[in-house]
Amino acid sequence: MKGNKGIRIAILIVIYLLWLGCTYYVLLPALNPHSIGFWLYLALVVLLPPALVSLFHTSDVKVTKKGVKMIKTVANKPAKILFGAIGACIIIILIGDIAGAKLFHAKGYASILKTEDYEFSEDINQQTALSMIALMDTNSAIRLGNREIGSLSDLVSQYDVSDDYSQIDRNGAPQKVSALRYAGFFKWWGNRDKGVPGYVAVDPVEQNADYVKLEKGMRYVPSAYFNTDLERNIRFHYPTAIFGNTHFEVDEEGNPYYVASVYTYKIGLFGGDTVKGAIICDPTNGDCDYYDVAEIPTWVDDVFDGELLTKQYNWTGELGNGFWNSLFGKKGCKKCTETYNSEDENYVADYGYVAKDGDIWIYTGITSVNDDASNIGFILVNQRTSEAHYYSIAGADENSAMSAAEGEVQEKGYQASFPSLINVYDKPTYVMVLKDASGIVKLYAMVNVEQYNIVTTASNLDDCFSKYKKLVKAGGDEDAVDDGDTNDDGDETKLKDPVDLEVTIASIEYVAIGGDTYVYLEAEDGTILRQKFADNESLISLRIGDKIKVNAQQSETGTYYINTISK
Repeated sequence: MKGNKGIRIAILIVIYLLWLGCTYYVLLPALNPHSIGFWLYLALVVLLPPALVSLFHTSDVKVTKKGVKMIKTVANKPAKILFGAIGACIIIILIGDIAGAKLFHAKGYASILKTEDYEFSEDINQQTALSMIALMDTNSAIRLGNREIGSLSDLVSQYDVSDDYSQIDRNGAPQKVSALRYAGFFKWWGNRDKGVPGYVAVDPVEQNADYVKLEKGMRYVPSAYFNTDLERNIRFHYPTAIFGNTHFEVDEEGNPYYVASVYTYKIGLFGGDTVKGAIICDPTNGDCDYYDVAEIPTWVDDVFDGELLTKQYNWTGELGNGFWNSLFGKKGCKKCTETYNSEDENYVADYGYVAKDGDIWIYTGITSVNDDASNIGFILVNQRTSEAHYYSIAGADENSAMSAAEGEVQEKGYQASFPSLINVYDKPTYVMVLKDASGIVKLYAMVNVEQYNIVTTASNLDDCFSKYKKLVKAGGDEDAVDDGDTNDDGDETKLKDPVDLEVTIASIEYVAIGGDTYVYLEAEDGTILRQKFADNESLISLRIGDKIKVNAQQSETGTYYINTISK
């Protein structure tokens, strides 16, 4: 009997270990006390099964009650200990949640995202406005990407394009990218050795898509199975990391990577979530590397996702004057602009993207909590570093601007996308697309933030920009708009008399505008010079630090249009 009992115990131990291994392999919990999932896994997966088994192993205890001796069946000591441990896990979750409540830590929540005041006209470069905005939403990118892959017969039967497009800045220009994915388990099984062959890159400014074929396929991807599943590969490398926002990016040379944000909690066990670093995985071989926020490579663009940043700013705006003020007095309370989400049937914080200084920044308006359809300012937040700039500008909120743009062509029933923000003559301006019922971009629209009755629409972004600049110069009076003066680049701005300048180049940027490439030179003294590349291809020989002599004409915006240039 004792031998049989030993065999049963050995079998139970083997089954239990298999149970732990299989559940960990499937659930992939972070072995970290800051994760609620860890405590639930410990309670329900690790402790509950042996606790239930131990209930069947009871003990008979002799007791005397009122002078009568009797035998009482009681649970054994291990069962009590195990159920006590389960209860302790639940208590830890409850206490940890309460201890991190905003009621007790309003100031702590409000200080997680630190913002600094900036002047809009000085911080946002108006010269590269059109080339730095990403007006295309994910649905439009999906449509273009699917169309591109649909034309490649050798791929479409085995792969499709992931709907998870990432907004990145590549070589100074915005781009949306998404990797191909296996079209099901059997397609993965048949192609698992060579991997996913490429990705789709979408230009949100020019509204086109290209398929990029890789020299080496990506084997460690979200659509793979077993050990080549991307999340499982990252978890096995970093069993204690709390990671999320796992997405696809490419570096400046077009090499593919998956990036996962690693989270920490600054308040209590589970409160005040923010990002402390990122894990970068090479999908061709599965190699993973962790970087603290300050050490993340500059080509990485999305570390702090937009939902997290808008949530953190709302903590700042609503809790800055205390928890009770956020409920009752609401003095000084503000929040990010919200738009209606038809899927969730409620209003959620929304945002757009701006490419700036080689990074992607999210943009959103800031409004009071009273929902008065106006903004009191705007924020730009760097998605790689969480650096936040606040601009104090009063004007119409994004919903009002979208309605104004839709009203210009109300007979067509077009729907406006969430706008982005550009600088036109030092005036903050909303720019957005108008789409038909099929989601196809039909028009571009620009709306003045401070005077949202100044609205222009056009089928071409450059035409819309030109019309808008004329309208702004005319003070919003459409009857006063004329054709204006046009310089050699086609920009309706008046130029001053030519002058000779001698400057040293501090930076060089190539900017695509309306299908043409323009070269922007910034001098060490801050002077901005520009020339169309097709007019002077020798510009490509210029280097930072070169001293040059130019003959140029200054525009109303301060930029110098180059006539001649020499070293």
